[in-house]
Amino acid sequence: MPARLTPSLDDAAALDQLFAAVAGEQAIGLAVSGGADSLALLLLAHGWASARDNAPILHVYSVDHGLRPEAAAEVKMVLAAAKELGVAASGLKWSATKPVAGLQEAARIARYQLIGNAMAQDGISVLLTAHHRNDQAETVLMRMAHGSGIEGLRGMSAMAVVEGIIVHRPLLDIDPAALRAIVDAAGFVPAEDPSNSDEHYERVRWRKALPQLTSLGLDAAALAVFADRMAEADAAIAQMAESCFAAMVRLDGFGSARIELAGFIGLSPAISVRVLGRVLNIVGGRQKPRALGQVERLRQSIADGALPKSTTVLGCVIRLKDEAVVIAREPGRAVPPDAILRPHAELIWDERFLIINGSGESDLTASVADYLPRHRLEEFLGFKVTAPAEAIRTAPIVRDAAGGVLSLGGWSFDDRIKVQLLID
Repeated sequence: MPARLTPSLDDAAALDQLFAAVAGEQAIGLAVSGGADSLALLLLAHGWASARDNAPILHVYSVDHGLRPEAAAEVKMVLAAAKELGVAASGLKWSATKPVAGLQEAARIARYQLIGNAMAQDGISVLLTAHHRNDQAETVLMRMAHGSGIEGLRGMSAMAVVEGIIVHRPLLDIDPAALRAIVDAAGFVPAEDPSNSDEHYERVRWRKALPQLTSLGLDAAALAVFADRMAEADAAIAQMAESCFAAMVRLDGFGSARIELAGFIGLSPAISVRVLGRVLNIVGGRQKPRALGQVERLRQSIADGALPKSTTVLGCVIRLKDEAVVIAREPGRAVPPDAILRPHAELIWDERFLIINGSGESDLTASVADYLPRHRLEEFLGFKVTAPAEAIRTAPIVRDAAGGVLSLGGWSFDDRIKVQLLID
């Protein structure tokens, strides 16, 4: 478990420890809203980079979501603070129409998309955020309340991919009071977002409940330790599940899977749920990776011998056949339309297959195979096809301009095309 830090701008060793994960980057982004936590992140990162040779270049990104009239001034304040420290900064604005429901989540996604696009233009691949110990505690409490499994109860990871961006959270072990003290000492006046006290939001309700839990001994530090231990347990389960996946799961070129029933039933629920969830994610096109309850119920029905002849879960059709669990993509559920594959281009098809056009001369067309008779398939492939009909119907087929078939599923018949089933 990592040691708990109390960061200081004067403690070079502590700063090096805090930013060790990104020390090798050429440039890093900082998400700074203007609140005390993110201003502390700016000050700490600046203090660290200023004391190092060949330190990464820092670039601040601040977003005005267009939800409060004060937000524009807060972005200006962040840009001024960054300028005072000699750090490059960009102000961004979410100008899209705002949804009526799910506004916080939509704003979060928009924030990462705006920053991600700006980072791509600036050649920056890692974003630092100011999530701290109390944020971690609130996350763990919310996930407990929602019935999360061990994977969720580990809380936020220090390094993660969020909306396609590599995100590092160096302050997860830091008490927010220590961050506020750094900002106050620097003479910066942080912005106060009233939504942080609005009990319409679940996170705020948990934030306000924390003092009561603290009086019972369940404070943010204890919850952070709990999250660390859940992360260790999650890593152990993931390691065992990886070995079981390799031993008992077989994926075919049509993107369907077969899990040996006897071995699967013999696994502990924690491991078999992890294996089954991964298979559903691969086969179903990564539709709902967090639907733990549905995966648990499916695993239980398989273990009890109560699985119907055919059932659908998370974009997959599941059957028991020949002492195995057979899983195929469900037809008609968000299967992609025809797509043009330009010369030397790549296409992620249905979130399941990577298709690469190696031709430098012509466009190719990727489409769903749909109702190809098995005898036609066997002519193409040269062997007997036993895959479920749903898997055949939902596999990709790539044709050239003359209608010639260059690939089917994961099989390529022409040097111009490469196809790979995505399994991670």
